[in-house]
Amino acid sequence: MTLDTISLDELLEKAELQTRVDRKYVLPVAEALALPDRLAGRARILEIDGQQTFRYRSVYFDTPELTSFRLAATRRRHRYKVRTRTYVDSALCWLEVKTEGYRGGTVKDRLPYEMVDHETVEPGHWFVDRVLGYLPALAPTLVTDYRRATLHVFADDSRLTIDTDLGWQDASGSRLHRPDLAIVETKTRSAPSGVDRLLWAGGRRPVRISKYATGLAALRPELPAVPWRRTLRRFF
Repeated sequence: MTLDTISLDELLEKAELQTRVDRKYVLPVAEALALPDRLAGRARILEIDGQQTFRYRSVYFDTPELTSFRLAATRRRHRYKVRTRTYVDSALCWLEVKTEGYRGGTVKDRLPYEMVDHETVEPGHWFVDRVLGYLPALAPTLVTDYRRATLHVFADDSRLTIDTDLGWQDASGSRLHRPDLAIVETKTRSAPSGVDRLLWAGGRRPVRISKYATGLAALRPELPAVPWRRTLRRFF
């Protein structure tokens, strides 16, 4: 990738976007990896200690009844996701709670977390309770692994992430690996970004996909999956 670089501190200062609108695309991996070069002069890529792609590992938590999954599957209001996110290369971990915000946007609250606790919410029960207003009974349900590149598109102050080497594993040990696909996500305050318009011009449209819900539905086809049926049929 030949873009100029941006540091993590500068990226967070300019475009942390904890409250945002996300638009997601599933692309062949070669097409996704060509995007940074197409954005030369309009974007900078996150670089930390000489690296520009980083391994992520997320553990998603749900109730025994899969309440979080089912709220998303039925498009109910007050949806939520609870996960730990580990930045493997930097050995950092966060407990995160994602909720639905204004006009369908996403609000992400997060708490610094110990890596040793990444498979449990026990030390962060108080945080989940504070964000959601109640405390569901949560257990590890799905693990996702992928490699991410993050770009700051300074032309419109948006962010772009490119996730490759996609992998999922559910609580039973069933696995899914899609190294041929990439999930590209634009993150804006509201309006579509220049990257969205670039993708639209090339015939790409946003798709309904959730690393948690779509991945779990792909591994467990008996679950309801109406919002992601087209995505599952086309890509999984």
